[in-house]
Amino acid sequence: MHVVDATPIGLNVRSTVATYSGVMDELRKAYAATDGARDAGLTASDFSYNTGSLSCPRCEGTGEISLDVQFLPDVDIVCPECEGSRFAPAAWDIIRDGIALPALLRCTVTEALARTADLPRAHRRLQAFSELGLGYLTLGEATPALSGGEAQRLKLVGRMHRDQSDAVFVLDEPSVGLHPLDVRTLLSVFDRLVSRGATVIVIEHDLDVIANADHVIDMGPGGGAEGGRIVAVGAPDRIAADPASLTGVHLAHHLRQ
Repeated sequence: MHVVDATPIGLNVRSTVATYSGVMDELRKAYAATDGARDAGLTASDFSYNTGSLSCPRCEGTGEISLDVQFLPDVDIVCPECEGSRFAPAAWDIIRDGIALPALLRCTVTEALARTADLPRAHRRLQAFSELGLGYLTLGEATPALSGGEAQRLKLVGRMHRDQSDAVFVLDEPSVGLHPLDVRTLLSVFDRLVSRGATVIVIEHDLDVIANADHVIDMGPGGGAEGGRIVAVGAPDRIAADPASLTGVHLAHHLRQ
C-alpha cells in the first residue's frame, strides 16, 4: 500500500524538485563529464550545492540567509552572494550545451526537457513531471514550499511507468490547491495507475473527482461529531439520486452541468 498524503516533501530548503526526483544526480554526472569540468579537476560531487566545492560559501548552498532582527523572529532573504542560485561563481563557468548548471536549475521542467534529451534517465523523470501537470515547476524549487496537491503528485513521479499490479494507492484530498484544469490532469493520472493494475482510493470533496469515481462511499451526514456514518454507496449517478445524501444533492447539480 502506498499512502500519498499532502505532508511537505523534505525538511528544509535543501530539498528541491531536482534532488527529490533524482534528476540532480544525473545532471551532476553530466556536467562533471564536460571538458571544462575535467580541465578544472571537478567531479560529480563538486556539483552538489549541499556539500560540493562549487556551492555558495555565503549561504552554504541553501540559496538564502537568515537576518537576525532584534526582538523579532529571524527573517530569511535571498542570498546576496549567489542571488539564490546556491552556487559559487565558478559553477557558472562550466557550460554544457550552452547552459551552466545553476541556470539550468532555474529552468522549468518543460524547459529542461529540451535540454536533457541525451540524458535518458533524467529525461524520463522530467517527462513524468510533465504528464502529472507539473511542467511549470523549476528544477531548483524547494519542495517544502509546494502545495499539498503538488506534493502528492510529486510523490507519484517515480511510480508512473511501473507495473502496479496488486498495488493500492491512498490519496488524501489530492485536489487541494489545484485549478480545475489541473484536476483533469490528476484524473488522467488516476486512470493511468488503474490501467497498470493499481487500486486507487481517494479521500475527496471535489465534485469533479467524485463524479469520475468508479465507486463512491459517502460519509456523513454532517461533519465532526455529526458525521462518521455511511450515508450512501455506489456509482456517482446512484449517489446523485439518493435523497439522503447531501453530497448527492450537489453531485446531481454538478452532473447536470
